[in-house]
Amino acid sequence: MKVIQLIDSLAVGGAEMMAITIANSLVKYDVESYLCATRSEGNLKLKINSEVNYFFLDRKRTVDISSIIRLKKIIKKNKIDIIHTHSSSYFIATLVKLIYPKVKIVWHDHYGNCEMINSRKVQPIKLFSRFFKEIIAVNNLLKNWSKNTLKFPRVYYLPNYASFNNSKFKTDLKGIEGKRLVCVAGLRPQKDHLNLLKAFKLINYNHKDWTLHLVGNKYDDEYYLSLKKFIHTNGFQDVVFLYHDSIDIENILAQSTIGILSSKSEGLPVSLLEYGLAKLPVVVTDVGECSNVVTNNENGFVVEKENEQFLADKIDFLIKEEKLRKEFSIKFHKHILDNYSEQEIIHRLLKIYNS
Repeated sequence: MKVIQLIDSLAVGGAEMMAITIANSLVKYDVESYLCATRSEGNLKLKINSEVNYFFLDRKRTVDISSIIRLKKIIKKNKIDIIHTHSSSYFIATLVKLIYPKVKIVWHDHYGNCEMINSRKVQPIKLFSRFFKEIIAVNNLLKNWSKNTLKFPRVYYLPNYASFNNSKFKTDLKGIEGKRLVCVAGLRPQKDHLNLLKAFKLINYNHKDWTLHLVGNKYDDEYYLSLKKFIHTNGFQDVVFLYHDSIDIENILAQSTIGILSSKSEGLPVSLLEYGLAKLPVVVTDVGECSNVVTNNENGFVVEKENEQFLADKIDFLIKEEKLRKEFSIKFHKHILDNYSEQEIIHRLLKIYNS
């Protein structure tokens, strides 16, 4: 079997990381694996294994004829069976299928703003979905959306999974070892870093030696500027640190003490699974699939979204209770290995490909 993962960019992000992770994994399961970035590259390119055949289209426009023809030639020349297209890259995948009907399309829906799914644009996806063989959803809400809204019959829920591979880059976190809070999430409004910053402000009164580390792509927009303003206004320049475009996540998490997600909307965040692989105790908001991954009070804490006091209380509790941190980290690590392993997810994916 020959499969190409199709993604618009290789900037640091959840869908982009999953496209690469799947491409890397498939090599181990007797699949000839390809990956193609359509619009732009990025630091994540460094995470592509050498066994994966990589292409970059450098697409300049929405309908870029030369890119469509080039992708079709790549697929035809290499006799690729399936285009596994991620997020919005379904558009160019479908245009290729129109001129090369033999190839099959599997669309992977990573839509992260699930709490606003009713405002999602339906018509473009519904129009193009008639050319899809299967749809993969990263959570059950998206699965039901495809079934009920798109009226698409062959939809599968396939959870994300995490996989670490060595990086040449080595980020050194500031602050004191054993007293670092980390949040791995792109600097976008749905991740609600401001909620976490407000919670940290409450925590900082009693825990001056603890630091907060925000790891994620920045976009130099109003949201990013609002975070910078909050940090500056509260004099947090020496206790809150931003890390842009970092890809050595395993190394970063190895230096961290507690993993946090404060999102107001999610699918199934890869970073949460990475926290588990790294044996971190976690505090997460109750959005998307988070409460299905973390069992509250059993292997971590799940709190109400957009409530800095609740978030601060649970972080504060873990800061004070080192024994509980250890207990949570062991249980959560085992849970991730048992339920979100590469082997389990790839076997399910291969069944979808072969259905």
